[in-house]
Amino acid sequence: MPATLLRFGAVVLFALCAAVACADDGGSDSPSPDNTPMGRTFLSTTVDGTPIPGGGPLTLRFADGRVSANAGCNTTTGPVTFDGDVLRVGELAGTLMGCPGDRADADQWVARLLNATPTWQLTDGTLILRAEGQTVELLDKKIAQPDRPVRDTVWTVTELLTPESRIRAEAIDQAAPTLRIAQDGAVTGSAGCNQLTGTAEVGAGSATFRVATTRMLCPPAVMEIEQSVLRALDGHVTLSADADLLTLRNDNGSGLTLRAT
Repeated sequence: MPATLLRFGAVVLFALCAAVACADDGGSDSPSPDNTPMGRTFLSTTVDGTPIPGGGPLTLRFADGRVSANAGCNTTTGPVTFDGDVLRVGELAGTLMGCPGDRADADQWVARLLNATPTWQLTDGTLILRAEGQTVELLDKKIAQPDRPVRDTVWTVTELLTPESRIRAEAIDQAAPTLRIAQDGAVTGSAGCNQLTGTAEVGAGSATFRVATTRMLCPPAVMEIEQSVLRALDGHVTLSADADLLTLRNDNGSGLTLRAT
């Protein structure tokens, strides 16, 4: 990680989880190797027991033998196994971003749930976790939130990506870089400080960007974020939409995670 990125604020890096093929759940209530949540993302719809501080929702993403969890504050990730009808997680690590109000306690809520070795049940698109008087029902994200179109959506940057890691920081949220690709390929938005203009040739799962910006100066941390955004939008990229999230990876190794506004 470049030393300049350390000025973004409190950040923890963790390895990116590679997406895996989604297993066919077959609609059975009995867990089996071919009927697990692996390769899928779920959003909580109901919580019976202690509510999620700040309201949630809880997002659980299962990929490549790991689970990533977010309930409104930081994202934690760790190894996961399905032992019969019991979900077991290993050591969890994640980001260390401060969150305001009740959301500051969301991380502890997540840790208690996952570390309690909850039982799990998957039926079609619904996942149910039960542990210590707590029942959480989640719905497959593809059902709850269909993929947003790449074009004509305003996307806000939430993470900077490198080949080995994700970078989250309060400074990124405050700068809030944005991107919009119109139907005709016109690009508008903000790189964090300066306004973006340009074009994008969008194909199936990829795009080629040509962008320029205005020439304002902002605080150093914001300018560092802006340079990372511009590197990610320099030339050919791969695109992957997942509900309201867009992952963009440049051939030069830079990348962005963006959320639909």
